[in-house]
Amino acid sequence: MSELITPDLVSLDQDLGADKETVIGRLAALVQRTGRAEQLDGLLADAIARENKTATGIPGGIAIPHCRSTAVVEPTLVMARLPQGVPWGAKDGPADIVFFIAAPEGADQTHLKLLAKLARSLMKKDFVAALRAARSEQEVVRIVDDALGLGGTAEGAPATGTGAAGATSAAAVPASVDARSGDGSAAPAPAAQTTGDAGPHAGKKIVAVTACPTGIAHTYMAADGLTYAAEDMGVDLQVETQGSAGFTKLDPATIAAADAVIFATDVDVRDRSRFAGKPFVASPVKRGIDEPKVMIEEALANAGNPNAPRVQGGTGADAEQGASTGANEGWGTRIRKAVMTGVSYMIPFVAAGGLLMAFGFMVAGADIANIADDVLTGSTLWNLGEFTLAQYIGAVLFKMGNLAMSLLVPALAGYIAYGLSDRPGIAPGFAAGLVANFMGAGFLGGIVGGLLAGLAAYWLAQPRLPRWLGSLMPVVIIPLLATIFAAGLLLLVLGGPIATFMAWLTEVLNGMTGASALALGAILGLMMGSDLGGPINKVAYTFAAAGLGAATVANTAPQEIMAAVIAAGMVPPLAMALASTVAKRYFTVAERENGKAAWLLGASFISEGAIPFAAADPLRVLPASMIGGAVTGAISMATGVTSAAPHGGVWILPVIGNPLMFLLAVVVGTVVTAAVVVALKHVGGAHGRVADATRSREDAAAVPTTA
Repeated sequence: MSELITPDLVSLDQDLGADKETVIGRLAALVQRTGRAEQLDGLLADAIARENKTATGIPGGIAIPHCRSTAVVEPTLVMARLPQGVPWGAKDGPADIVFFIAAPEGADQTHLKLLAKLARSLMKKDFVAALRAARSEQEVVRIVDDALGLGGTAEGAPATGTGAAGATSAAAVPASVDARSGDGSAAPAPAAQTTGDAGPHAGKKIVAVTACPTGIAHTYMAADGLTYAAEDMGVDLQVETQGSAGFTKLDPATIAAADAVIFATDVDVRDRSRFAGKPFVASPVKRGIDEPKVMIEEALANAGNPNAPRVQGGTGADAEQGASTGANEGWGTRIRKAVMTGVSYMIPFVAAGGLLMAFGFMVAGADIANIADDVLTGSTLWNLGEFTLAQYIGAVLFKMGNLAMSLLVPALAGYIAYGLSDRPGIAPGFAAGLVANFMGAGFLGGIVGGLLAGLAAYWLAQPRLPRWLGSLMPVVIIPLLATIFAAGLLLLVLGGPIATFMAWLTEVLNGMTGASALALGAILGLMMGSDLGGPINKVAYTFAAAGLGAATVANTAPQEIMAAVIAAGMVPPLAMALASTVAKRYFTVAERENGKAAWLLGASFISEGAIPFAAADPLRVLPASMIGGAVTGAISMATGVTSAAPHGGVWILPVIGNPLMFLLAVVVGTVVTAAVVVALKHVGGAHGRVADATRSREDAAAVPTTA
């Protein structure tokens, strides 16, 4: 196994820059210089992208930037002790001890466990003190190796407690940390030691889950932060770390005995339904490092509060977070997220159904929509009768797509309800969606029905009931009562007015020509570029996709709207790719790397490909995207471009009507957006800041190898 850290990967008391991006750049340069990374730009882009997700500064003047990258050849640690602290996002001030962890995309478990163990060591005060007192790069390497169990006691390293520097004594480490075998694996920890009347929390039991996107550092640091705080408070706490080094599930008996659960996670909790019924606290993983005591106090308070949020779960092994994740959020946010959940689950139905219908048109012609039922009822593959083989195959494809499209509204409603109330809401949501279809209320009826079903299922799940009755709630009682409420309300009260509104809207859209059609295209384009896959973008897309099934040979308005939405949605990522290619001086290295991927994302109608650019510079990127999207949508609608498919970008050109104008609309919008964003960056002096960052990165390559 190669060495994780060597003296030429250590920088002691040298000025590496005044901001964390510059420091990371210089540390990444050391990785590349020692032959452990093939490409500096790629490693730096991945490291900055990870840092932008969540700042990696932690209490105690420590920062632990880290990433996985295809540019990394072998797992590497770089350590820097800075003469002056650099702001790194920690609440207690800047960081002067920085560990940069660079892992290959496919790092083996042995290395991942060592990297996790290093992260845990940074939670130990004597290890950090030894690093601050080290007199040479070689001494730092010995301290780190001792902490990782890769070497003996460092000669000349200052001893702390009963162990060598960096090797914390057993007495100083909670049993719950030592019991994890020190290799970073996620074995459940034994209970923290408590004695008799140790304090007000004696006898209290908590279980916790920690997880972060990378699964190398924050996952394990949060686990240890919570463990140390629990020991100080006299609380019995056991942690399940769901990290890259693997994880072992908490014992079901331990979960059953717990008074509350702490979720310190930035990703979905695996098998969350194990904790169903338990009071819980949920926060980002970094809070488990910054405020572990506060999280434990909140969990204890919820344990004694009958109205506290509780983990909801169904009968499946992998119930997703559902409503429980949003229990601490406002209802506006929770409803918005639920609608987005419904849209995300609806899209595969739309994509599969729409493409199948389009293939049917390609095989048998547009008239197949009118004769498909006659073909399928009057002939078979072996007895075509009066129809041709092409008509029969086209009818099969069209009918499969048409039936899949009929599930659009029920799927939308069902998964909106799921987003609010987890699995008990699915059946009422689908039922409400079917009622919306029956009433002609369209996708608006589906949204209303899904919200009604989800809210009803959520509120029905709140009371604490006897076990014999509680077991019937998610599979019988909640689906029954929530279906009666949501579907009944649509049938008796709300469905009719919504259907009337949808009929009026459809008539207006079908009658749009000339300037009015151009205005509609511009509005749809503005919406597609406004938040790049967010709620406004999804409203425009859902509006277009939901109406696609109503298109006929005589009424192509729904297909024209779909084409305008697709074309406008392709523009933002394509424009950012173009701008970062032809005007590099206005974009950072990380943005230029993102621009390479944005070409494919834009061509595939994935508007989210422009999000990294918008996150870094929203006041320039979003207005430019809206302008370009509006131009594209207007051109598309004005020239009668149609799309029989609801997704796919350039890959669905065979089912695009007037494909040349479709491509022209996309190209014009892309050029307009790129030109506007570059002009705005020039006016704002963005090129100067990028130049400064570039010089800092180039200076990093000049850092001495022992720096």
